[in-house]
Amino acid sequence: MDTDAAAAAAIVLAAGFGSAILTAAARRWLGRRAILDQPGARSSHVTPVPRGAGLPVITALAAAWIALAALGMAPPETVVIALAAFALALVSFVDDLRSLPAAVRLLAHVAAVIVALGFFPADARVFQGLLPLPLDRVAAALLWVWFVNLYNFMDGIDGITGVETACLGFGIVAVSLFAGHGAAPAALVAAAVALGFLRFNWQPATVFLGDSGSVPLGYAMGWLLLVLARDGLWAPALILPLYYLADATVTLARRAARGETLWRAHRDHFYQRALRGNDHAAVVRLVLAANVGLGALALLSLEWPLAAVGLAVLLGAAMLAVFARRGAVR
Repeated sequence: MDTDAAAAAAIVLAAGFGSAILTAAARRWLGRRAILDQPGARSSHVTPVPRGAGLPVITALAAAWIALAALGMAPPETVVIALAAFALALVSFVDDLRSLPAAVRLLAHVAAVIVALGFFPADARVFQGLLPLPLDRVAAALLWVWFVNLYNFMDGIDGITGVETACLGFGIVAVSLFAGHGAAPAALVAAAVALGFLRFNWQPATVFLGDSGSVPLGYAMGWLLLVLARDGLWAPALILPLYYLADATVTLARRAARGETLWRAHRDHFYQRALRGNDHAAVVRLVLAANVGLGALALLSLEWPLAAVGLAVLLGAAMLAVFARRGAVR
């Protein structure tokens, strides 16, 4: 193993173990101060659980990403993304404690996205030249803000965000290695911190991320996916998160059609309706299986992008149908 590979491996391991250690410490601290997520009609847990462990998880991620950038193993703008993710974690932790207005939260998301897009290469286009450059930036910003929020919306049962983040991370690593892209080290760090947290969040979860974790994780993973897209790997960037995109977007559209308040807590997502006997692990295993399939299709898309995207859409639709069927049979 050469020096760079050894340094990257050390950073990844430190990030994973750091995430686990900091999560364990945060769980105790949150519990002592009664910072708890109380069960209710719109929640999927039945006992109070400490909430807010996202802040230590993002601390581990940000520190590791800054270390990678310092060693030249990640683009220089990774430092900006890491700091913006940490800032979002702080804002969202305040929201975990006392519920900030939706407008304040959205403003923070938009500001973090705009700052990051300012560090994209001047001529880089996420939508592969289909849009004029100004519209490309606007569309990328809107898509990224939506991704941040859908990541938060989808964090509704034990283990789902940890599994999704790990799958996205490993998927980006695989695509990067086959395509010769430089996103692998940062993506591997994201997978490691997710696994470190998942040790405490698998059913029955003993601690929750809260908005302080789901929001900045959505921001960080959204950045990695947009970097793939802007560098020409648009098909893997679309395929890897497709189940999350489908569930959140279809659910939002259905709630909007019913005239419901879009940011209010609910249990309308397909994965939430699929719970039987409150068995979170069974649902998350299905999400994991779908993500493994999407990962394989992302690799296939390096040779046959349109065919792979078509198959991924079918897989995403099949997942929604499976969850809808599980929800209809009690």
